[in-house]
Amino acid sequence: MAERVETVLTDCVATAKQRSSSGPARELWDRIGDSLEGGKRLRPHLAWLAYAAFGGDDAKVCAAAGASFEFLHGALVVHDDVIDRDVVRRGRLNIAGVYGSEAEARGFATVDAQHVGNSVAIIAGDLLLAAAFRVMEGAVADPEKRARLLDLLHGAVTDAATGELADVLMAHSSGSMEEVLEMERLKTAVYSFEAPLRAGALLAGARDAEVDALGRVGSLIGVAYQAIDDVLGTFGDPRQTGKPVSSDLREGKLTVLTAFAGGDPDVAAHLGAARDRRDDLVREDLARDALHRAGADGYALSLAHALVTEALDEARSSDLPAALRSELTRLCNHLLHREH
Repeated sequence: MAERVETVLTDCVATAKQRSSSGPARELWDRIGDSLEGGKRLRPHLAWLAYAAFGGDDAKVCAAAGASFEFLHGALVVHDDVIDRDVVRRGRLNIAGVYGSEAEARGFATVDAQHVGNSVAIIAGDLLLAAAFRVMEGAVADPEKRARLLDLLHGAVTDAATGELADVLMAHSSGSMEEVLEMERLKTAVYSFEAPLRAGALLAGARDAEVDALGRVGSLIGVAYQAIDDVLGTFGDPRQTGKPVSSDLREGKLTVLTAFAGGDPDVAAHLGAARDRRDDLVREDLARDALHRAGADGYALSLAHALVTEALDEARSSDLPAALRSELTRLCNHLLHREH
């Protein structure tokens, strides 16, 4: 399955590059192809698990649907990096970083070079988003299934945008844990877990009740994944995560960590100092230490465990296929102990 997904991604990028009418556009597609390399391919894997569990046997069709979610992920990551003002992804310069560095090397002022990099990244994200729909549309011949898959993809895009909007607007503010978890469900869990699992089950002809149950399981696992990601985004090792651990603190992001401990006066003071003095590593470390003393990282890990337990209980009570429950259990164990 993994090789088939890579083939879909590579062929789509190559076709788009061939159809491009200018040198800069072809070069951008090369950079887009580079940005897609090295991912965990979690979303195609989830689609395949559900598809195979419900009796699907056309790996080519499932690979195309899975690749669609990988293109969507690529689009959202590129745009998210612009929003977070990050120029590194997977341990190397992202698209904004590459084009920004090249502009600065040509003599642009730093702020203008950053604008060039961000502008190109937005364009790249738009192209990736269009590719996601193009690949999904071509995944299946059956018009009813195609329409349902496209509706599923559209819903995932809409939810991700709604979650991203909430993430941006809640920065530098307080919010309840419920608000944070809903934001993380919309921004990450839907498109990364719920929708790929639903798509695989739908493709295989699962009953609507089974598709819905699997969606609920995926949503819970996805929020647990994001809670762990919040921990890694603040306390992780950049050599493992491949991205900075300063973005959330620098941008004043409302995460599970800050929703839990942000009311602590010591934490609030250090978080404010980290936001006010951007790129001050000492201030960031002090904020990190304050969050740890308040037990924020421990709370987030406990929350992730609870969400995973609820998800697996839901899978059992909904009588999802035993093989699928086994794979989801393995996935959850990996999720809880991941370092990147």
